[in-house]
Amino acid sequence: MILTKAQYDEIAQCLVSVPPTRQSLRKLKQTFPSQSQATLLSIFSQEYQKHIKRTHAKHHTSEAIETYYQRYLNGVGRNGSAPVLLELANEVDYAPSLMARIILERFLQDHEETPPSKSVINSMLRDPSQIPDGVLANQVYQCIVNDCCYGPLVDCIKHAIGHEHEVLLRDLLLEKNLSFLDEDQLRAKGYDKTPDFILQVPVVMLCSLAVEGHIIHWIESKASFGDECSHHAYLHDQFWSYWNRFGPGLVIYWYGFIQELDCNRERGILLKACFPTDIVTLCHSIA
Repeated sequence: MILTKAQYDEIAQCLVSVPPTRQSLRKLKQTFPSQSQATLLSIFSQEYQKHIKRTHAKHHTSEAIETYYQRYLNGVGRNGSAPVLLELANEVDYAPSLMARIILERFLQDHEETPPSKSVINSMLRDPSQIPDGVLANQVYQCIVNDCCYGPLVDCIKHAIGHEHEVLLRDLLLEKNLSFLDEDQLRAKGYDKTPDFILQVPVVMLCSLAVEGHIIHWIESKASFGDECSHHAYLHDQFWSYWNRFGPGLVIYWYGFIQELDCNRERGILLKACFPTDIVTLCHSIA
């Protein structure tokens, strides 16, 4: 799904001050019925993450942490089974999983001789049964399963979706009888920053694709929507590095992108929202 900047801004504007809940996502789908659920979810998640980054600092002052912790203690003191942490996170407009991390770290400071390491905290968030307090374990669990933008459950889902689309791309390349090297093979050869696939014919023949008149040597799969913030970050951190090392390439944003961002075609970076069907294989000797 390719959107104009104006279409994207209209969706983003609807997300201002909207809590990151599945109910909000359903309302968004009702407002924009022509957009796919996956595209809206990706935009929804990215816009909320931008909001969290802007407001992150105010939730991590010592005063804020103590206030949240005391409210947690008072709340579970009245009713330990009520979703105290989840409601607190929604009230102060902070991601439930991140609120759970704040309270867990503060709790362990009171109950452990040494400050907990980041790996210990992450392990407890992934498996709340490890938390040495049943009430807090239940509160953290409620936050994790009800957070649709942050947390270990969301991370697992995103990783699985990303892998699924890489497998899909691999299958499409094989279906087209295109020879390639994948990311693992490239890293085994000593490359550090690598795209998902380099298009190549062994041994002395190098294969490129002509897509809409543009030759490409590599393909990168992104199981997300390409907005301005994420795309510019990818350009800086990944795409231009690939271009410098391997030549022109193709980025597939499976959930769409802002149309105006596809402005580097002549410089060698092409954007698509699906695997191209009108491709021509070009082979030339490098001997």
